[in-house]
Amino acid sequence: MLIRSFGRCFVAASLSLAFVGGNLVAGPAYTDQESAGEDYKYVGEYVGTIESEGQQQKIGVQVQALGAGKFLGVGYVGGLPGEGWNKEETRRVEGMKTDEGVVFELEGVRSVVKDNVISVYLVDGNRRIAEIQKVERQSPTLGAKPPEGAVVLFDGKNVDHFPGAKMTDDGLLMAGATSKEKFGSHKVHVEFLLPFMPEDSGQARGNSGLYLQGRYEVQMLDSFALTGENNECGGVYTIAKPDVNMCFPPLIWQTFDVEFHAAKYDGDKLVEEPWMTVKHNGVVIHDKLKLPKGEPTRAAPVAAGPEPGPVYLQDHGNPVRYRNIWVQPIEE
Repeated sequence: MLIRSFGRCFVAASLSLAFVGGNLVAGPAYTDQESAGEDYKYVGEYVGTIESEGQQQKIGVQVQALGAGKFLGVGYVGGLPGEGWNKEETRRVEGMKTDEGVVFELEGVRSVVKDNVISVYLVDGNRRIAEIQKVERQSPTLGAKPPEGAVVLFDGKNVDHFPGAKMTDDGLLMAGATSKEKFGSHKVHVEFLLPFMPEDSGQARGNSGLYLQGRYEVQMLDSFALTGENNECGGVYTIAKPDVNMCFPPLIWQTFDVEFHAAKYDGDKLVEEPWMTVKHNGVVIHDKLKLPKGEPTRAAPVAAGPEPGPVYLQDHGNPVRYRNIWVQPIEE
């Protein structure tokens, strides 16, 4: 069955040398596509159809760079995550960059990534059976305007709401920012850009986090093409993995839209656990998720308690960037 064979085939730079979260960071960290190097042009999402048991089957493919000319391909039956994937089996395989492009081979099928197209061939007879086109998705909440009554924390003009934080020359907020305002229950919108760090992996690759009240982390990480765990992008750190991994490729703007309801106390006694609903790039990945016992996630700067807390954007040693941040308080 061709779809199964195909699926198995797919499933400005700064140099640093430091340990981040126990991971050695040694490779380049690119913050814009123009300077991201040769390998970046293959990275991305692809959509097309391929023959399966005499019928055309839609398929989504994610291609991620692993450094040193190596690549990971992941194939999704039905389309990309959040856009048609049946949430069942994925197929994963590593490939290599060659003179003809990035090549993935397995079980009689050969796939070549070149010029924004994946050409799929049967090795026997070298017959091309599919062309999968590159696409660039955009979050439907990108550029969302703050509603009436919202507090605009960052609009690219200054860091007045984040004392001590820094901006880039092109008006983006840098990692390591804590709002001077503190909030109880609220909705928050934040747009973020993950760097391209092809030679690094795991927690050393585009790591940051959005902390609600400075207590509860929704992880930011370059988890593109990964399985979506609780310590990967969109995970509530150590508590819950996202329902679907909606991480876009690095150097593509992404969004978190979170509705957070604060813990309720009677004096010092917790009487109702906090909960949150999280949308990542417009897709619900946590629906009314309760935070057990109201205990903060790991590395939270604010302890548990009834007091309001800030919006905190974690500095984990990687050049993650942010823009268009606003908070809408919720009256309860």
